[in-house]
Amino acid sequence: MTTLILFSTRDGQTRDIAASITDELTAQGVASETVDLHSAGAIDWQRYSSVVIGASIRYGRFHPSLMRFVTHHAEALNALPGAFFSVNLVARKADKRTPETNSYTRKFLEASPWQPQHAAVFAGALRYPRYSWYDRMMIRFIMKMTGGETDTSKEVVYTDWGQVKGFAQDIVRLARNSSLN
Repeated sequence: MTTLILFSTRDGQTRDIAASITDELTAQGVASETVDLHSAGAIDWQRYSSVVIGASIRYGRFHPSLMRFVTHHAEALNALPGAFFSVNLVARKADKRTPETNSYTRKFLEASPWQPQHAAVFAGALRYPRYSWYDRMMIRFIMKMTGGETDTSKEVVYTDWGQVKGFAQDIVRLARNSSLN
């Protein structure tokens, strides 16, 4: 069976993390399919033995389509072993990098009708040159308030790829255990 990896991204870092997870699953002999949540369309849930959803935060919120998706597919999602990861710049601080200490992830999981078995929080990337003028100024303001990078000519990747690999290993175990049932 196959693990379905869905992602919701704004600037591409969540997609890159989902691709890294896919690569690790492939290296461990676990079949997976990676799909943009925003263009997922109809899903044949019978094809999958486990599911992973990753989503990014912008201005303190997940894209609204994330909650719509998990609400609409809650029964199918809860019938499969699952994992969730969020990506945000707050997680560049080590003490904000767990589902319990990251308020965005904690609030989502509390409100979500889907309850995955595993969850993780990854620091995202700051890509000033790629943002619109408005986003560049707003994110710079937020970063200044929180002690982050304010040089708008820079791109900084805060993602801890070792942490991503560890989470991928959790998914490998989840997928292998689900195939035994």
